[in-house]
Amino acid sequence: QVQLVESGGGLVQAGGSLRLSCAASGSIFSINAMGWYRQAPGKQRELVATITRGGSTYYTDTVKGRFTSSRDNAKNTVYLQMNSLKPEDTAVYYCAGGKGGTIATMRLGYGMDYWGKGTLVTVSS
Repeated sequence: QVQLVESGGGLVQAGGSLRLSCAASGSIFSINAMGWYRQAPGKQRELVATITRGGSTYYTDTVKGRFTSSRDNAKNTVYLQMNSLKPEDTAVYYCAGGKGGTIATMRLGYGMDYWGKGTLVTVSS
């Protein structure tokens, strides 16, 4: 089993920055890819970014150039640096991990066997 715990959410003004962290513990050897998802009120869950064990990253178009995913293997932690935040970035952000897959399948949550409980990001205008 793997446990994922997010932190770093909060309230920020538009244009500001936040860094989310996701600390993993347990049988992390089984994780090949980590993903950041978000769900805004009344909307479907959305894949925001992924990072593989090898460091390859993916970003959805709406966050490209603003968000950066990174990982610290020594700390078993992945990060999502969010800059130039917009009110439409307001959502609960979840980290997830698992064997991964294609972007198309990960968008649907497939290949993500473990999920954190989420951290709320609120961007005020």
